[in-house]
Amino acid sequence: MSKAPHFIAFRNTPVSLNLPERFTFPFYYEPHPLAIQAAEELQEYLKTQQDWVHNFGFEKDKEGIVIGKMFGVLVVRTKENELGYLCAFSGKLAGGNHHERFVPPVFDILIEEGFYKRGEQIISAINDQIEELEKDPRIDELKQKIDEVQREAENELIQIKAEIKKGKLHRKEQRIKAEHLAANKLNELLEILSRESIKEQYYLKDRTTFWKNVLNQLNTEFNELTAKIEELKEERKNRSNQLQQEIFDRYFFLNSKGENKSLGEIFRNTVDMKPPAGSGECAAPKLLQYAYLHDLKPIALAEFWWGQSPASEVRKHGNYYPACRGKCEPILGHMLQGIEADPNPMLENPAEGKELPIIYEDDHLLVVNKPAEFLSVPGITIQDSVYERIRAKYPDATGPLVVHRLDMSTSGLMLIAKNEIVYKKLQRQFINRTVKKRYVAILDGIIKPLKGTIDLPLRVDLEDRPRQLVCFEHGKNALTEFEVIGIEDSKTRIHFYPITGRTHQLRVHASHPSGLFAAIVGDDLYGKKADRLHLHAEFLKFIHPVSKEMIELQVEAEF
Repeated sequence: MSKAPHFIAFRNTPVSLNLPERFTFPFYYEPHPLAIQAAEELQEYLKTQQDWVHNFGFEKDKEGIVIGKMFGVLVVRTKENELGYLCAFSGKLAGGNHHERFVPPVFDILIEEGFYKRGEQIISAINDQIEELEKDPRIDELKQKIDEVQREAENELIQIKAEIKKGKLHRKEQRIKAEHLAANKLNELLEILSRESIKEQYYLKDRTTFWKNVLNQLNTEFNELTAKIEELKEERKNRSNQLQQEIFDRYFFLNSKGENKSLGEIFRNTVDMKPPAGSGECAAPKLLQYAYLHDLKPIALAEFWWGQSPASEVRKHGNYYPACRGKCEPILGHMLQGIEADPNPMLENPAEGKELPIIYEDDHLLVVNKPAEFLSVPGITIQDSVYERIRAKYPDATGPLVVHRLDMSTSGLMLIAKNEIVYKKLQRQFINRTVKKRYVAILDGIIKPLKGTIDLPLRVDLEDRPRQLVCFEHGKNALTEFEVIGIEDSKTRIHFYPITGRTHQLRVHASHPSGLFAAIVGDDLYGKKADRLHLHAEFLKFIHPVSKEMIELQVEAEF
């Protein structure tokens, strides 16, 4: 039996022949030594290859759009027990889907004779027809004429209504002056005034009808001219939807049991009930599909970023990253059936066995020193949290209790209210930004500016929650002041003063290229995993809502 064409034997004897007991949990992992060796061999190839040209952003004067890329390696074993690996890239590379060293896509929509290309050609022809019809000069002429008539009609009707209002006031004055007249004379005057009022109203109605008819005629002419365009647009929309649905129905994924499921079936029970754009084109599904098709046993997986970071996301060159959740979680959920994988660490309670120290308390509120890897409020699968611990300790307390939150991985001071009135007063201080907070962090790198402000709006990455993106169009304002307090072993100790309180604000502002471009040590989302996230809320200053005293609290970080 011949080897799978894209199976690559390790160039050197693997540094570790100890195979992992279970397959990689793809959404949170540390790469196995075998996967790291495979990734490093692929990276050596990427540095030296001349098979294709792609602008990763390493050379400033290189032509073309800069596109960093996620690559993946899958360590596999053949039926003959030979150990090797497969390589893949997410999306397209150098404008194509097929390159010698990499496994092919699960489903190639770029095949020239395929249904997708044929469908694209039809839609492209419709676009050409629409573009040609939209060039008709009469369309713009009629648009302009309709706008002019609308303005003329509006101006005239406004003027008529003003005259009617003026006439109404004049008639009112006449009625008041005529109150002393004899009854017959008064009735005669009132009849004249009434006829004037009716005449004005009829005139307004006639002019309104006139302009309505003129506009209707112009709109009818315009619609007759553009009817074919609208018909073609509707046809284009329907064909695009049909083409997308055909992709969903023809795009099949295997699992280790040999079961096939289409993309449409896989996403049918998700929240949106349809796949996000690009689903199935990531490295992990490509690698597993190829392994199943060629009787290769998956052993370990690793994915890494190569090239310049995107403008919105935080991706560091050479760093390992988990599979994305929005596109890959449903697909890999199917593909990994029948394979024993590492347990999902996100289902384990990180706070188990940890104490929750109270550093300040009175009859109205308290402040705790939350440990790292400890939820502020209950999660989807884990209830243990600051909220639940406080609720159990103070069963008679009322109100929401937790006045503000810290990320699960962040340690430090959290303010707790014992009743709703105190909660609302403390919340108002946070809303008015009168509460002073200071965080201390260690960044993985040396920061040149000693102090400054970071202003980068943030929003959630809809395809990879809970990661956050920098987004100037839809993001919420996020503002952080910082001050460097020391350099230690090529790392920067820094103070952060968040003005706003967005999710992952300090983590993204630290790691993003437009921020400080140095991730917080231990940041497993935007940097590299370590013993813990080196971020601690060390100082809190607020006005006591009952005594009106200024309360200042500080707890040093353990790092």
